Amino acid sequence: MRKQMCSRCGKRPAVIFIQRSDMQKGAEPQGLCIQCAKELNIGPVKNMIEKLGLTDEDLEMASEQMSQFMENMDDFDFGDLGAMFNPENMDGAKTLPYADMFGDGAVDADYDDESSDGASAQKKQRGKRPKKNSQDEARKFLNSYCNNLTKRAKEGKIDRIIGRDKEIDRAVQILCRRTKNNPCLIGEPGVGKTAIAEGLAIKIAKGEVPARLADKEIYLLDLTALVAGTQFRGQFEGRIKGLVDEVKHEGNIILFIDEVHNLVGTGDSEGTMNAANILKPALSRGEIQVIGATTFTEYRKYIEKDAALERRFQPVKIEEPSLEEAYQMLLGIKSYYETYHGVRISDTLVYKAVQLSERYITDRYLPDKAIDLLDESCTCANLRNPAISQVQLMEKQKTNLLQNIDKLSDTEEGTVPDYEAITKLKSKVMAIDNELPALQEKAQDNFVLEEDLAKVISMWTGIPAAKVEQGDIKKLAGLEDALKQKIIGQDEAISKVANAVRRGRIQISPRRRPQSFIFVGPTGVGKTELVKQLAANLFDSPDTLIRLDMSEYMEKFSVSRIIGSPPGYVGYDDAGQLTEKVRRKPYSVILFDEIEKAHKDVLNILLQILDEGRITDSQGRTVNFENTVIIMTSNAGSTDQNTLGFGKSETDITKEVTMRALERFLRPEFLGRVDEIVIFNRLTFDNFEKIASLMLDELVPSLKDKGIDFVYDESVPVYLAKKAYGGKKGARSLRDAVRREVEEKLANAIVFNQDTKIERFTVSAKEGSVNVQIN
Repeated sequence: MRKQMCSRCGKRPAVIFIQRSDMQKGAEPQGLCIQCAKELNIGPVKNMIEKLGLTDEDLEMASEQMSQFMENMDDFDFGDLGAMFNPENMDGAKTLPYADMFGDGAVDADYDDESSDGASAQKKQRGKRPKKNSQDEARKFLNSYCNNLTKRAKEGKIDRIIGRDKEIDRAVQILCRRTKNNPCLIGEPGVGKTAIAEGLAIKIAKGEVPARLADKEIYLLDLTALVAGTQFRGQFEGRIKGLVDEVKHEGNIILFIDEVHNLVGTGDSEGTMNAANILKPALSRGEIQVIGATTFTEYRKYIEKDAALERRFQPVKIEEPSLEEAYQMLLGIKSYYETYHGVRISDTLVYKAVQLSERYITDRYLPDKAIDLLDESCTCANLRNPAISQVQLMEKQKTNLLQNIDKLSDTEEGTVPDYEAITKLKSKVMAIDNELPALQEKAQDNFVLEEDLAKVISMWTGIPAAKVEQGDIKKLAGLEDALKQKIIGQDEAISKVANAVRRGRIQISPRRRPQSFIFVGPTGVGKTELVKQLAANLFDSPDTLIRLDMSEYMEKFSVSRIIGSPPGYVGYDDAGQLTEKVRRKPYSVILFDEIEKAHKDVLNILLQILDEGRITDSQGRTVNFENTVIIMTSNAGSTDQNTLGFGKSETDITKEVTMRALERFLRPEFLGRVDEIVIFNRLTFDNFEKIASLMLDELVPSLKDKGIDFVYDESVPVYLAKKAYGGKKGARSLRDAVRREVEEKLANAIVFNQDTKIERFTVSAKEGSVNVQIN
C-alpha cells in the first residue's frame, strides 16, 4: 500500500490520472498533482480552476489538505490505481473522490488528439450521457444564484398585481433610457416594491411592454446564495464576474436585486472588493441593467453615501397606498386565498380587513399588513371548519389512487395487469366519490367572518379589536356607571371623561388625535385611581397603563428618556421609554403624573403629541399616539386659599384658582390642545364611608383564597372614615387606617391561631376600636 506521487514534480500527491490512447493495454496511467496539471494546460483542469477562481495559494493549500487526507487512507490500495484507470474502465481523466471539492467530481480529459479505437470508444461512451441544454450551460451562474421571474410569470406562478400601473410605467420608462437605465424602487417595508418587479415580469410575459423590452428576462438575484460557500479569497469576485459576464453575453437580462443596499459591503474583506464596486463599471457603461429595491432609511444610510453608486440608479418612490387603493388590491388577489384556504371571502370583509389593519396595526404599512391579516383570518376560518381539511385530504388520496391505477394498468407488452389490485383501488376511489359531495357541501359555505379578523387582531396587539360593534357601543354607553362604582364623589369628572372618550372612540371627526385630559385637584381624591379604572374598562386590562412620574423628568436631558438618545450619546441604540412602549402597545392609557414638575423641553414634546398624535424617535421611526388616551395629573392650585366673592360659588372660585395656577407653568397653546381640564372635588365624609367600604371589599377575594369568609358590619366603614377624615392626605389616609386597624389584626389572628381552623372573620367597631371575631 503506497501513496503515488506526482510523476512530474515528485513533491505532491497525484490526484489526476491520465492515460494516453496509444499506450499499451495494462500500462499504468500517468499521475499528476493539480498544479502540474494546470501547468501542462490540461483542458478540463484549467477550465475547472478558472471557473472556481482558484489562485496558486488556494491550490497549494488544497494540495496540503489532500496530502494529509491520503496519509490517513488506510483502506485505499494505491497499488490498484493501474487497474482502476485502465482504458477499459476509465473515461478520460479520473480524480480521487477527494477532488470533488473542486467541482463536479470526476474530470474528463482528452489528453491526446489522435483518433484511435480507444478514443472512439470513449467518445461513444460519453455520447450516452444526457446532454446539458446549451442555454443552461451558458447561464450557469444565473441559474445557480438567480430566479427567473419572467419564466415564473409565464407559468402563472406570480399573483396578479393591482393598482401599481403608474409605478410600473415609470420603471419601464427608465429601463428604456440609453444610459443610467437602472431604476431603484424606494419605499417603506410592505408597500409593494418587489411586487412592482413581479408586475413588470408579468407585463413582459404578456407582451405588454415596448419593443425594446419585449425579449427581456427579469432575474431575481439571491445575494445569500452568491456569498454562501466562498471560503477562499477571490471566489466571491469570481462568482460576481461570472454572473456579470453571463448577463453581458445574453444581452437581454435585467437583474432585480431586492434589498440592494446589501451590495455595499457584501464580500468585503481585506484585500478584496465588495459587490457594489465590482458592478459599478458595468452599470456605468450600460453593459448590464439592474432594478434595485430598498427602504428610505437604508437608501439614505448606504446608497446616498456612495455618490458613485447613487448616480447609476434612478430613484422611483413607492408610496403607501390609500385605504381605497389597498381595498382594490386585496379584491384583485382574494381569489388566491379563497382557493388556497378553501374558504369564501366577501367584499365587505376585505374592506373591513383594510380598515382594521390601518387602525390597529400602526407600525406596518399597507397593503402588506392588510394582506397578512386577511391571510391569517382565512386560516382561522379553515381551522374552524374541519370539513375543509377533510375535503383536501380526500382529494389528495383520490389523486394518489388514480396515479397507482395508471401505473398498474400501464404494463409492458406481453404481461398481464394485476386486475385484482386495480379493482381494489377503484373501489376505494368510488368510496371517496360517495363521501366527498357531502363534505364539499359542508365546506363550500365557509365564509371568513369579522370575528376571525378580530381574533387575529387581538392575538397580534393584545387588544379586543371589535370596530365599534354593538358590544363595544354598549361598553362605551355603560362607561360612566362602571367608573362610578369604583370612583366615589367625582361624578362630574367622570362624566367629562366618558363623553370625551366616546367622542374619540366613535371617530366622528376626520382628524385623528389622542384624547387628552388634565386632572387637577388635591392629593388623595382619586385622580390616579380614575386613570387605572379607565385603562381597565377601555382595554380590558390594567396592563395597558403606561405611567411616567414627571419628577424624574425635571432636567433638560430628560427628553432623551422619552424618545431615545441622539447619535453619539450613550444609549443611542436603546429605545425611548415612552415611544417604545407605545410602539408595542398602541392602545394604551398614558399617565404623566405631576405634570408641573416636568422640564419645559419635555412639555414641548408633549405639545407635539397632543397636536399631531405622532412623534419621531431618535431612530427616525414615527410612533403613532392616535389610539392612546393621554392623562396628566397636577396638584396646582390645591394649596391656594379660595376667597369667596359676590355671586360666585365655591366651585367657580376653585376653577378660577386652578386655571390661574395651571397658566403659571403651562403655556396657553399647551392648554388649548387639551380636550378637557377636569377639576376634582374634595371628598366629603359620606364619600369617605363609601370608599372605606370599597377598600374592605378588596380584602374578600384574597381571604377567600385562604378558605376564610370575611364579613363586616356598618360600624366599621363609619369608624374608619372618622379616623381618616380631615387629614391632608385625602383617601390615602383612609388606606392607612384600613391597613393599621383591619389588615394588621386579621394577619395576627391568622398567625396566632395556626392550630385553629378559621372559617370566618366577623369585623365590627366598638368602643373606639376594631374587633375581629373568629368563627
